[in-house]
Amino acid sequence: VQLQASGGGLVQAGGSLRLSCAASGRTFGNYGVGWFRRAPGKEREFVAVMSLAAISWTGGSTYYADFVKGRFTISRDNAKNTVYLEMNSLKPEDTAVYYCAAEVQYGSTWKANYWGQGTQVTVSS
Repeated sequence: VQLQASGGGLVQAGGSLRLSCAASGRTFGNYGVGWFRRAPGKEREFVAVMSLAAISWTGGSTYYADFVKGRFTISRDNAKNTVYLEMNSLKPEDTAVYYCAAEVQYGSTWKANYWGQGTQVTVSS
């Protein structure tokens, strides 16, 4: 599956952005789809995941990193084979390259089998 992310940009602190990730080559299916990010000088980190199946330890279909809970919302449109990340109340520390991913799953850490090319999000203070 090929993933194409878009929607990044420059925004002031407190602002909002919506990232999109369109998949081609095959559908997402029942696998988890999600977002990760890599800030300058840091390791890539998990942001959010959405699965058609329940995420076992939550009982729900979404799971977020603590630092985005209440601010970011992940959603998917299966008809368009697209996943979104609505980001509100953005902070300068949210500045990073954001990557969409498919076949996201949790082992000892969050992993994915397919990655998009990344889209830059810059939040100014």
